[in-house]
Amino acid sequence: MVKGYDRSMSAPTPSHQPLAERLRPRSLAEVIGQQHVLGPGKPLRLAFESGRPHSCIFWGPPGVGKTTIARLMAQAFDAQFIAISAVLGGVKDIRDAVQLAESARDGLMRQGTIVFVDEVHRFNKSQQDAFLPHVESGLFTFVGATTENPSFEVNSALLSRATVYVLQPLSADELRQIVARAQAQQALPAIEDEALERLIAYADGDARRLLNTLETLTITAGQAQLDRITDDWLLSVLGQQMRRYDKGGEQFYDTISALHKSVRGSDPDAALYWLVRMLDGGADPRYMARRIIRMAWEDIGLADPRAMQIANEAAQTYERLGSPEGELALAQAVLYLAVAPKSNAGYKAYNKARAFVQQDGTRPVPLHLRNAPTKLMKELDYGKGYRYAHDEEGGFAAGERYLPEGMGPPGFYAPVARGLEIKIGQKLQELRARNAAAAPPGTQE
Repeated sequence: MVKGYDRSMSAPTPSHQPLAERLRPRSLAEVIGQQHVLGPGKPLRLAFESGRPHSCIFWGPPGVGKTTIARLMAQAFDAQFIAISAVLGGVKDIRDAVQLAESARDGLMRQGTIVFVDEVHRFNKSQQDAFLPHVESGLFTFVGATTENPSFEVNSALLSRATVYVLQPLSADELRQIVARAQAQQALPAIEDEALERLIAYADGDARRLLNTLETLTITAGQAQLDRITDDWLLSVLGQQMRRYDKGGEQFYDTISALHKSVRGSDPDAALYWLVRMLDGGADPRYMARRIIRMAWEDIGLADPRAMQIANEAAQTYERLGSPEGELALAQAVLYLAVAPKSNAGYKAYNKARAFVQQDGTRPVPLHLRNAPTKLMKELDYGKGYRYAHDEEGGFAAGERYLPEGMGPPGFYAPVARGLEIKIGQKLQELRARNAAAAPPGTQE
């Protein structure tokens, strides 16, 4: 929805507004955090000081100042500020923004316009493309905000016309500064040190979450006639809300990636840390169980077949016990996978076979390997000459071929020298040697 333009950056904010809005910085000097782009001599500060706005995209987690900086940019350049929510808006809102921008450009003030698109990654390709001609003509300056990697979520054409600024989560010290500012400017209860540290940890770098939670605590404390927030009271009020993890977006996939790579790298402590981080933040334990099973098949494989059993049993245990008891089974499965011998030989073999089959022709099944349930098939030599391995020495038909005619050994599976695959590799070497000895002269591979 187009929210119109905002020229009231310096005006007092009504007391009925949320605390986060009442404390929104009114100048660059009031911004806490993001000094790597806003500090003296830093790129975004220089852009402000240049007097020449440019299209840009602010990429960062929630509550780090993306909207605030966009508003301050409009103030710095005396520009009309038009905000569009990509969650609620559409092409009509873009058309309305264009009309407002044209009116500002052609009016007496000859005013420029900044069009701010919050959650720009929610717009589809056609919606994003609608901005291009107006950005190129200079009708307005485009500023997007996204919590997702713009390389994946923003059209390359739009991305090439905008500078990407990466905003960081606020540090614990920066969050303390925000609490101190809130206490200095608003009627808030005192907060004991332990409760403050828990509140900051819960905010997890998100100033909006910090202030919204602080406002909720203030209202609840007022109703309870408390003048001080203690850690015990904080926990009793918020309970399970104290979980910090963001269950969606890039952070989710970054964290599951860290877990998977810690298991693959045989670091049990790191693997357990990332698992608990996700569970603590509310990630679905059933999803975690599925990922653990995948790790067992992908990174341990036949080097330790017991890993697959333990992963499956952990998933079944969780289904039977639920949380929190069942999460212990997931934790122990992760520990086992981390210390187990590693092999991706089966995973690589499967991918090689898939790639080969996709690009290869449909080779006929050799006659001796074909099924022969009828008299006609037998008369056509289906199954003729097939050697039943169980009747051969050692249960192995040395020299028998099982691949299509004319297809050489593809070498899909190459066991690693770790765990059970050491013995598997030795067994394959022995069988290949027997095949070579049984092959007719001149036909050995």
